[in-house]
Amino acid sequence: MTAERKAHLQQVVWIDPDRMSGAPCFAGTRVPVQMLLDHLKHGETINDFLEGAPSVTREQAELFLDLAAEYLVECASC
Repeated sequence: MTAERKAHLQQVVWIDPDRMSGAPCFAGTRVPVQMLLDHLKHGETINDFLEGAPSVTREQAELFLDLAAEYLVECASC
């Protein structure tokens, strides 16, 4: 992962062992990023997710998905 991508990820995700048992959460919230993935996996939309997690911004959700997709493609290419 490049330094630039890591910096973008830190804008979107934080991990704190004292918060939510250390689960990666959207920065500034207690909303685990896994919650977004679970919503999408079960056929829900980003809008559905955002309605249930109003502390997460659309920009955070979309940037997380963009970074996750880039990283997955990068890993698959190795």
